[in-house]
Amino acid sequence: MHEPFQFGRKTLTTNTMALGNSHEAYGKVGTWWFLSSEIPTFGAILVAYIVMRLGSTGWSEASHHLNFNIALVNTFILLTSSMTLVMAHAAAQDRDFKRAANFLGMTVVLGLGFLGMKAIEYAGEISQGFLPSSGMFWSFYYAMTGLHGLHVVAGVFINLVLWIQAAKGTLARHSHRIELAGLYWHFVDIVWIFLFPLLYLA
Repeated sequence: MHEPFQFGRKTLTTNTMALGNSHEAYGKVGTWWFLSSEIPTFGAILVAYIVMRLGSTGWSEASHHLNFNIALVNTFILLTSSMTLVMAHAAAQDRDFKRAANFLGMTVVLGLGFLGMKAIEYAGEISQGFLPSSGMFWSFYYAMTGLHGLHVVAGVFINLVLWIQAAKGTLARHSHRIELAGLYWHFVDIVWIFLFPLLYLA
């Protein structure tokens, strides 16, 4: 009497695992499709910036008014946040969701730190009269960093939701979501790696 029941339970468990794996696979495919759609958006504006800068004068002088120190700190913040998210994913794989929650919380704090530093930088530039209408360089600068900033806001929100789930202990069934959030967050970091030298070093 017990063997059919055991067999049925094993079958049910196998089907549940297969369904979970399919959800994970669909999530990865969807995330990669989304990121692929974002590449042309950032790629187009980066190419336009490079072409316009090569064909114009006065851009280097305008870029000297940017706050390099804040940008450098923000670069360090984003790179560190990528590391904490990787560690959150590793903790989730080890089924240590308390540690995963800690690292997710760190990622959220670092993301907010990036946005706060960027707000300070914007405030300094605006106070000096450098607005999007101040010239072509400034139009591109605010467009590129603003678009990137919106993606950081979205990433912070996603990681905040995951942190809440991990803290409540409800993330165990969907731990793969940390990996998906990591793919998006790393993409945001890579975009900044392109923006930083183009805006602050070129």
